[in-house]
Amino acid sequence: MIENQKIRPAQVVGPLGEKLTLDSLPPPGTTRWVVRRKAEVVAAVDGGMLTFEEVCARYDLTMEEFASWKRAVERSGMPGLRVTRIQHYKSLYERQQRF
Repeated sequence: MIENQKIRPAQVVGPLGEKLTLDSLPPPGTTRWVVRRKAEVVAAVDGGMLTFEEVCARYDLTMEEFASWKRAVERSGMPGLRVTRIQHYKSLYERQQRF
């Protein structure tokens, strides 16, 4: 018997309500990150399908980059992942924290 073996789900619910599997995630080595792809990777980690370390290695991401995606989803949902809107959502979140 193997101790401390975690059972991982074969699929998780994606950001748009669809089923995600390892095969449906963006391929390893992806360099063009659109909002949907970022959200799918965050959902895979949140659902336990992949670990934080596995995602960083699989997609050659820094810990800070992935952590920023996770924070953006938690704060603003998928729209928070848009590169063109980062400053808007950052200032909005900071204003909310003041009150």
